[in-house]
Amino acid sequence: MNPPLTPADTAAGTAQQADLWKPVLLRALAALVFGAVTIFWPGPSLAVMGWSGGLYLLATGLLLLWAIPKAGFARDGMPGKILSAAGAALTGAGAALALLHGDRVFGIVAALGLAVAGAVELYCGIQYRGRHVLARDWLASGIIGLGTAATLPFFISLGAHALLGVAGGGAIISGVLWVLSGLTLRHDARTASPKP
Repeated sequence: MNPPLTPADTAAGTAQQADLWKPVLLRALAALVFGAVTIFWPGPSLAVMGWSGGLYLLATGLLLLWAIPKAGFARDGMPGKILSAAGAALTGAGAALALLHGDRVFGIVAALGLAVAGAVELYCGIQYRGRHVLARDWLASGIIGLGTAATLPFFISLGAHALLGVAGGGAIISGVLWVLSGLTLRHDARTASPKP
């Protein structure tokens, strides 16, 4: 992990905040809880798939939006705008999945939300590689999101259990990644804070 650096595109006074680890760890928790639901629910119904997947995407989108200023980006700057678009795509997809239940709806809407967020995170990871503490995490998370999005439509005909398995697998992998990132950020914030 790179040391915390101020991104080049940030506005004055918007350096990365010491509590960036909070939304990162909460994002990891949301992913791991969703992943656990997909593993341990033996025969999920369409409603279970819609609610669990919808709440996962909704929570991830809201946490991504919360993390933008904590990462040191102004919401009206270019990285803030594109990360906001990713958060909005996930939030919208999550709300749609929670309200509309069906295999095809889940496969397409979840894939679209994950694809937009994955593409944005991959872009930010490439753009800020070596200049932002989350760049490597965005790279990995973007690849995982795009991979999950590309795979989901192929499992629509196999039903809720298969769709949740694919989405949950991606969630578990990204959840582990974000746990490591959040714990590292928390450790770095504690060591960087002045001692009384």
